[in-house]
Amino acid sequence: MQEMLRIEDLWVSVGNVQILKGVNFSMNYGEVQVLFGPNGAGKTSLIMTLMGFPKYAIEQGRIYFKGQDITDKDVYERAKLGIGVSFQRPPTVRGVTLRKLIEIISNDKVSKEKILEFTEKLNLSGHLDRNLNEGFSGGEMKRSELLQLMVQRPDLVLIDEPESGVDIENIALVGESINRLLGKDRIKDPKRGAIIITHTGYILDYVNGDRGSIFLDGNIKCQGNPKDILSEIKRSGYRGCLVCQE
Repeated sequence: MQEMLRIEDLWVSVGNVQILKGVNFSMNYGEVQVLFGPNGAGKTSLIMTLMGFPKYAIEQGRIYFKGQDITDKDVYERAKLGIGVSFQRPPTVRGVTLRKLIEIISNDKVSKEKILEFTEKLNLSGHLDRNLNEGFSGGEMKRSELLQLMVQRPDLVLIDEPESGVDIENIALVGESINRLLGKDRIKDPKRGAIIITHTGYILDYVNGDRGSIFLDGNIKCQGNPKDILSEIKRSGYRGCLVCQE
């Protein structure tokens, strides 16, 4: 399979704090990769750096996406190239409705009928004319983020902790929505890939990953089958899993 993303020796700091420490990572088109790790390990910093947010200062290393060096590109340039993100804690935006944001993202690339179909499947029809995320529950925020990605149609989807703040019933709907976004059978859109960050691993009850990685102390420590890694984490914790892998 053709390579979609490559990260080489990536060192990143936020303020005066070193967050990422020599990360090397790659993935092919159509892959779903899962990043495990405790809070503060650097998982979110990695995908925020991939998206290009200026708070995350690259000190060393390169990022290549679809054969292009995007290390110095702005957020909007990366979005136009085909990278999209679902935030763990998306902001509330007063004065901008969900409908208006979806129209901006779509830019007439997706029909109104299709948008309404997506909205109904995500149980968000009653939220279209509300301010973005204002008064939304955790599950509603997650589904709103996925709706935006469905309209954007990125090649690489970055999903940060889809279980965070979501109850059991909504986790199932979020998982179903992620599968729809990625294409369950990989025939509809075999090139769309994803990096999914998870702390609990609950999302793996609904979404299958191709490869898993344990992220600790700002770097990837080991890789393998996501469900095998999750089972070892449940038995021995993150540090214990590393001992087992060694």
